[in-house]
Amino acid sequence: MTRDDALKQLSHIARERAFGRHVGSDRLIQAGLDALIAEVESPSLAMLAGLLRSEEPEAPALFDQVLEELGLLFHPPADPRAAKWAMAYWIAGQIADGTLDPATGTHLIWADVAYDLGYPEELQSLVSCHFNLDEWEESWEVSVEELNREAVEAAKLFLSRRPAAEAGS
Repeated sequence: MTRDDALKQLSHIARERAFGRHVGSDRLIQAGLDALIAEVESPSLAMLAGLLRSEEPEAPALFDQVLEELGLLFHPPADPRAAKWAMAYWIAGQIADGTLDPATGTHLIWADVAYDLGYPEELQSLVSCHFNLDEWEESWEVSVEELNREAVEAAKLFLSRRPAAEAGS
């Protein structure tokens, strides 16, 4: 793992946690260890990476401290609706760049975002992709690979329509 990869991993986990996803202490510690091995420098990183199993409850606070030291701490928008939209853009970005499986990503958008936003039109194609991927059967005349490609294209289209004011958040 390169230094850049380790920083991306830390940033990704920071966003997961900020958007309310559960990230276990073991994963926080492993990310710290990966970053330490990749020569990321932070005063608290070695403490995080060196936590023992009995010290796992300390991992979330130490992880946040490392993020702060590296300038990677992420806070979603305070407004709940704006936070859900930010989460949708983050998930769609991962679908579009191939770091998140389209079936998983569209499921997250359907389950964790669209419902809370009242199923807005902007998310409809991604929600439809979720149902197509979730209900796909071999008897269909379309392959699951094609449905995955459609989900990636839907994510890219969704991202391309993101208001400029929100693109920086």
